[in-house]
Amino acid sequence: MLQVNIFVTSMSAERFWEIDRPMPPQVQIGVNINMLDINQRSDGSLDAPFIFTVSFVPSIAQISIKGKAKISGASEETQKIIEDHKAQKAPPVQLVQAVSNAAMADAILISRSLNIPPPLPPIPQPQAPPPPTKADTRYTA
Repeated sequence: MLQVNIFVTSMSAERFWEIDRPMPPQVQIGVNINMLDINQRSDGSLDAPFIFTVSFVPSIAQISIKGKAKISGASEETQKIIEDHKAQKAPPVQLVQAVSNAAMADAILISRSLNIPPPLPPIPQPQAPPPPTKADTRYTA
């Protein structure tokens, strides 16, 4: 089984929107994860540098988090990851999920410090239950 450890090496964030200006009513938030490379280390584990970015439209702020994911596990698993990477296949879901979870937590904390909307998916509005259908109350003799 793969074990993924995330190490953040750099964080940067900047608020572009003026503090005294009200936030726009609609803000689109884009999250992007770039897995730059996957390298084999001498101890058999893998290193995968990444860049996690959050952008806003309109341009109210930007957040960038850089780091490395260290992947360890059975040699067959790590070898398959290297082969898939060389074949330009997508990285394993477990790796992307670990990077996303760690970086998203940091991005949420940073967004609170900058007083900007957090990069969270919108909470779905509760849907009203469908109106009950009336039973046919006609009687025939």
